[in-house]
Amino acid sequence: MHEELLLQIKKGDIKSLARAISFIENEQQGHEDLLRSLHGDGGKKIIGITGPPGAGKSTLVDALIDELVKEGKKIAVVCIDPSSPFNLGAVLGDRIRMSKWYTHPDVFIRSLATRGSLGGLSPKIIEITDLIKSAKFDHIIVETVGVGQSEIEIAGLADTTVVVVVPESGDEVQTMKAGLMEIADIFVINKSDRPDADLFERNLKLMLAPSFTKNAKEIPIVKAIATEKKGIHELYEMIKKNSSQGKERRLELLTEKAWRLLIRKRMRGVDKSKLKQSIESGLDNDNFNLYSFVENYA
Repeated sequence: MHEELLLQIKKGDIKSLARAISFIENEQQGHEDLLRSLHGDGGKKIIGITGPPGAGKSTLVDALIDELVKEGKKIAVVCIDPSSPFNLGAVLGDRIRMSKWYTHPDVFIRSLATRGSLGGLSPKIIEITDLIKSAKFDHIIVETVGVGQSEIEIAGLADTTVVVVVPESGDEVQTMKAGLMEIADIFVINKSDRPDADLFERNLKLMLAPSFTKNAKEIPIVKAIATEKKGIHELYEMIKKNSSQGKERRLELLTEKAWRLLIRKRMRGVDKSKLKQSIESGLDNDNFNLYSFVENYA
């Protein structure tokens, strides 16, 4: 069954792709066989769009889609939405902002829920993006939830990480320094028609100087007004330039993905309710030690 499904995906069947994504996301029986059937990625790159809440990430993605479509490209967009606290499904805010592309033949948009994940991504994002690479798309864009510093998880997935900020982000950039500042391949100052945009750009450049960060290379900054599609062409050119990174970057990404998959696989047998019962039993002992308990827990 999975071989036929994968064949249809490679032929460009969007319904088969959507079905396969749900198949993987819900861990239905046989989904691992489907994943083991994936071979190569055709050199396709993932563009990660991240940044603090309210920076205009979805509007920027909408404008970037427009730029790519004009060049005759086919694009898949994965929007990571906040989970409903009741059923863990996605709150589909991004589909509203990108509604004009929803039925476009060259654009595929899929919303995924974080399902409690704190990293701004979906728990199955690695598998789902690898699956999408099998389809006939030129670019894959992943937009994270606006949840702050924990969004650094995108750096282990995307070939190019674009961090979106706004001129009013001054204090936020200070707090981001330990996280988002280090993972950015490109910074976008969105809504750059607002006051103090030039001052913010100068301050950002100072903070990105090699003497202040661990980055050996200079990180480009693009000023944009996504609602007017200004600066989007320049952003796309920088993305293309950054995507030409070689074997070392690919090795880093594959290592990061393998590490996350191994952690998840090894944690699969840990039942939280049983863990709680074991701790409860251990608490009867006045000498209970958390670290000894964890060391001996099986």
